[in-house]
Amino acid sequence: MKKNSNPILRGNVLAQKCPSRPIMQHLTNRWGTLVMIVLRDGTKRFSELRKAIEGISERMLAQTLQQLEQDGMVHRQDFQTVPPHVEYSLTPYGAQAADKLADLVDWLEGNLPDILAASAPNRTTQVHLANRKVV
Repeated sequence: MKKNSNPILRGNVLAQKCPSRPIMQHLTNRWGTLVMIVLRDGTKRFSELRKAIEGISERMLAQTLQQLEQDGMVHRQDFQTVPPHVEYSLTPYGAQAADKLADLVDWLEGNLPDILAASAPNRTTQVHLANRKVV
């Protein structure tokens, strides 16, 4: 096994060619964050993930899971059965990343009414918060 002559000691997401950029993009894109948040609750099957994340298509869920698996954030366990039985869970790095994302999501959800109130006055947004509607 050949050793890397130029090991990366730390990423720099502001650097155009840093390999951290695509990983961050996968974690923080529209669906990546939601998948990571759902998997924080434990191992899930594909259908459970799809049911938990409203609006995601099968294709986008499959693509998102594949990207997160390639990035080392998600573990895919295929039980080689008929019918197929596949489960997804977070890796140790995935669990760390999911905790950080959960903090951001919690902050956003907790501050959403104020954020919407502070947004541009001509912006029309409807948000359903539990049983009340903020317009």
